[in-house]
Amino acid sequence: MRAFTTRSIRPIVTSSDDGGYVHDPAAFDANGEEGTEEPAGGGGGLEPTHPDAVDREFDWRGWLLIGVIVFAFVIAPVAIYLVPPGGEGYRFALLILPLAPAVLLAITAVWATTRP
Repeated sequence: MRAFTTRSIRPIVTSSDDGGYVHDPAAFDANGEEGTEEPAGGGGGLEPTHPDAVDREFDWRGWLLIGVIVFAFVIAPVAIYLVPPGGEGYRFALLILPLAPAVLLAITAVWATTRP
């Protein structure tokens, strides 16, 4: 008897629908009854706006984000490298100092990319 088999074991559960029930939410109306009208996503007037139709320019928000990126990836690391840890110790210099530009970058990126 061999301890290791070389044949592959097929999974019992498959992702194909073998003619079984597949739930289609678009086939039901708001009351939960099956209807033959149009699907739930069509004709509601709530179509998403195409990105080309929105007035998106690289304005002052973009330049502010570029400035924060330069600060977080260039100025802060150079400052951490050149200014040796003093009385605060290495914990402050290597953990807390890099955290401030990272948080500033995260907040600025979310603010700059969301539009009112």
